[in-house]
This record gives sequence, C-alpha cells and structure tokens, in this order.
Amino acid sequence: MPRARAEATDPPLPASAAAAAIGPPPGAVTGLLRACHPVPAAAVTLLAAVLAAAVGRGPHGAALVAAAVGTGQLSVGWCNDRVDLGRDLVAGRQDKPLVRGGLRPAAVTAAALTALLLCVPLSLAGGRLAGCAHLCGVAAAWAYNLRLKSTAVSWLPYALAFGLLPAFVTLGLPGAPWPPWWLTAAAALLGAGAHFANVLPDIEDDLATGVSGLPHRIGARASAVVGGILVLASAVALVAGAPGRVPAYGWVLLAATAAAVLLGVLRPAARSRIPFLATMAVAGGDVVLLVVRGAGLAGRA
Repeated sequence: MPRARAEATDPPLPASAAAAAIGPPPGAVTGLLRACHPVPAAAVTLLAAVLAAAVGRGPHGAALVAAAVGTGQLSVGWCNDRVDLGRDLVAGRQDKPLVRGGLRPAAVTAAALTALLLCVPLSLAGGRLAGCAHLCGVAAAWAYNLRLKSTAVSWLPYALAFGLLPAFVTLGLPGAPWPPWWLTAAAALLGAGAHFANVLPDIEDDLATGVSGLPHRIGARASAVVGGILVLASAVALVAGAPGRVPAYGWVLLAATAAAVLLGVLRPAARSRIPFLATMAVAGGDVVLLVVRGAGLAGRA
C-alpha cells in the first residue's frame, strides 16, 4: 500500500546512502517486482477478478478488471516506494530495493507512471462510469502516498479506494448498476481496517521520520483495536446486510474474523506483516462468501 513522500524537514541523507540510491542497478527487474508491493497488489487484483466473475462479468470482463486493477496496484506500489525513499534511507530499510542500491529511482518513477498511463484506458474499457470509479480510487491511493499519509485523514484514501472497487466491478455490467450499499460499506470498512493493520509494523520508523497519520497519533495498541473493529464491522456488514437469512457459512466467517481480530489485538506482532495479511485473508473469505451467495451483488436485490 502507498507510503508517504519524504518532506523537506527530513534529516539530511548520508553521502553513502545517497550514492546507494543512485548506484548501479543489479537485478533491476527483480528489484522492480519487489518494489511494487507484490503481495497486496496480487491479493487486491485477484479479489477484484473473483468479484467480477461472481457478478457475471464473464472471463473477458474479469480479465479486464484484473488488468485495470493490476496496473493500478503496480502504479501505487511503485509510487509508494519512490516517494518514500528519503524516509526509508533514514530508517535503514534494507528490505527496500531502492535503499539497497539495486534499483535506480528514475526506473521506479518511470515504472509507476507507465503503469498509471496503462491503467487509464484499461479502466475506461469497462465503461466510462466504471472507469471513473476505479480511477478515483487509484487517485486516492496516490494522494495517500504523496501527502495524506501524514494527516489525520490517512484512513480516508484506503476507505475510498476499497469502497469504490465493487462499483468498478458492477458498473461494467449491462445497465451500469451500482453495487448494494452493504457491499460498498463492507469494502470501505475493510479498506480502513487494512490501513491500520498495514501501518503497525512500521509505526516506530514512521514516527521517527515525521509521519503522523491517524494510527501514529493514537498509538500502536489503539490502532490494533481500531483496525480490528473495522475489519469485524466489515464482515458484519457483508453477512448481515445481504438480503435473506444469514447462512451457516456466514456465521463461520464472522466467527473466524472475530477470532483473528481478537488474536491480533491481544498479541500484536511487531515488525510483522501478519495483521495486514490476515486482513487480506478476511477479504478473501468475504469474496468467497459473495461468490457462494451470488445474488444481489449488483444492486438487484
């Protein structure tokens, strides 16, 4: 997910670190793959494609959704690492290809812009309204990277980007139907929860380099609690909001989500991506539930 840019108030970079950032780029392709945040990018892309298939977009429509979401995610991931280079150098983030000197900043900039340019026609190919919905979500993610990460509304781009994803999928159907409110609410709540979970492993480094989003302002423990509540609320909206009686697997999803949230709150994993990956796993369970239920996903119920 996107990270904030280095501000003018960041500490000066050591000469050795600056040299590493512009040094020769061995393994540039591998570096680009690692810099795009491949796990969340692949997860969001796969979830969108499965949701597209669930609402009846067909193989071609699902592939188009995957291509648009995939390029959008790539652009956001590369933008993330590029604008956060200064902070990552100060924090000594050796897990970042740009910090290790294996990738040129200009290459990441070019990759991010190229992916963004490809995302525009791919998004609009599903329809003007659908494309605008997706591009608004991508724009929100870029805004997070460039500025909003260090504000009290740092959660808003996540909620907006995730919340618009079902609209991108359903608006590509004949008649351009909007998704039902409960699906949009579940996606937005999940996105906001993902923000809190994604920040937890880096919260100390972020604070040391001047990042002050909402999770940083309320602290790690409170962020774990808030993130867990948001993810659980997402599951509740999805299970209880859909028309008809709650099926057995809906209750199973709620129980599993509650257990995962409780575990994350009681035993927060410092320096670990487990909370964020658990959130993506909950999202996967949500999509499976949607596929099984199958009806009412495009505002028809």
